[in-house]
Amino acid sequence: MASHSFVQSAAVELETIAAMTEAFDAACKQLDTGQPESVLEIIAERIIAAAKLGERDPGCLRKAALAGLPGE
Repeated sequence: MASHSFVQSAAVELETIAAMTEAFDAACKQLDTGQPESVLEIIAERIIAAAKLGERDPGCLRKAALAGLPGE
């Protein structure tokens, strides 16, 4: 693998992580405070699953994470 490919791949990965982080933070803010750890884990798992399917928009990742949860 050429070093250029590695750098480009790492940049894409960092952008994905940034989008996932933004989505997680926004989802947590949207929910009522004091959610149990299990709810936060579900939100994170849903964001990861959507990102694995190719979603990169933080708003869409947030919506996927909160779908069906009370307060959404």
